[in-house]
Amino acid sequence: MGDNHPQAAGNSSDSDEFGAIWVSYSSIRDFLKCPRAYYLKNIYKDPQTGRKMQIINPSLSLGQAVHQVLEELSRLPKEKRFDIPLLVRFRRVWERVSGKKGGFLNKKEEERYFERGQAMIERIVKSPGPLKKLAVKIKDDLPHFWLSQKDNLILCGKIDWLEYLPDKNGVHIIDFKTGRFSEEEDSLQLPIYYLLAKNTQEYPVVKMSYWYLDRDDELTPVELPDIQEAEKLILKIAKRIKLARQLERFSCPQGKEGCPYCRPFERILAGEGERVGVNDFGQDIFVLPPAKNSSQKSVLL
Repeated sequence: MGDNHPQAAGNSSDSDEFGAIWVSYSSIRDFLKCPRAYYLKNIYKDPQTGRKMQIINPSLSLGQAVHQVLEELSRLPKEKRFDIPLLVRFRRVWERVSGKKGGFLNKKEEERYFERGQAMIERIVKSPGPLKKLAVKIKDDLPHFWLSQKDNLILCGKIDWLEYLPDKNGVHIIDFKTGRFSEEEDSLQLPIYYLLAKNTQEYPVVKMSYWYLDRDDELTPVELPDIQEAEKLILKIAKRIKLARQLERFSCPQGKEGCPYCRPFERILAGEGERVGVNDFGQDIFVLPPAKNSSQKSVLL
């Protein structure tokens, strides 16, 4: 694939990396849904604080709390992962998203989400599966590699779990899901993680799965992608993002009225949101009240 062949990030100087455009699964997903939402979430900075913004909500807080518990486990040898009860870890982590800073409108709503998270943790304790087995931990805080040095593009992202399979001397990519809906078949998430695993650690990828923690004790296997086709598609999208940034064109597909993806950020710019803190990534955290013109009486969670 010539100059587009992925190379280890270590082959280039840090100064080159700082000048590159970094893309990830989440930023690519944002761009494909709505370029305007991509801009407001990934590029725009508040002139007053100099920080990007994140809109917090109960579902996001639930996912962050459960993932944080599992991230803590991934740093430990398999013999020590359950020395501290997972529910103890979960309750401690939950304190960071409790109340308004987690987007909860009231105590009853928070209790409902806490109970969902607690049920997921209890499911893991009952059926830990790969979490009690050997795992590979990539040393970089944010694994990344050159998707294309020629185009100055870096692909980055964190993989939830890499189970080591001794019989195959390979790794099993596992992505934890805390929502209630299945990932779409054409999702780019696992193909992107496949590329990251291939380029940031030494073991071949031999298996990939989702673990729907809200409903399943067992993992859901996913077919391995055609790696060359996946790389080609992701590079194509990354080039579109690069062009949009160069031209500073980030229009919403639905026009000035906006869409469900960019409209919440526009409401923040209009002053409707409340800043409730700063997260670990240095982003301003906002909560939004229900839209005034919303006729919805229920919401899918």
